[in-house]
Amino acid sequence: MATAKGKSVAATPKKAVRKIRILVGKPGLDGHDRGAKIIARALRDAGVEVIYTGLHQTPEMIVSAAAQEDVDGIGLSILSGAHNYLFPRIITLLREKKMDDVVLFGGGIIPDDDIPKLMKKGVDRVFTPGATIQEIVDYVNVRIRPRK
Repeated sequence: MATAKGKSVAATPKKAVRKIRILVGKPGLDGHDRGAKIIARALRDAGVEVIYTGLHQTPEMIVSAAAQEDVDGIGLSILSGAHNYLFPRIITLLREKKMDDVVLFGGGIIPDDDIPKLMKKGVDRVFTPGATIQEIVDYVNVRIRPRK
């Protein structure tokens, strides 16, 4: 870039935009993580930074990892039927750690009748079987913003 006096100055670098950071968790005793891995990969392919915690995580382990990794959202995959305990427990722990701005969403085998109850407790979105990968990626890109 040239100035009026003809001297060259370096352009001011733009501040790098922080990627969305999502923690994908498999809470409880359910050992089926294929769906969680597929979602994690799809989010990575879409430019999201993903932290996958692996199988058999407690709510405390998930929230601790979320705090350490400074995530913007937590996506849970639950097939065990323990969603009515696990989702609310994680919400409670997030609130206790003053992490209310972390968006909690998830999917799995969750009865339709339980979804409004979970959302009333603070779950932002629940994806059930039949949701497309693109639907989940679009949700993350539209709903979740990088925290400052």
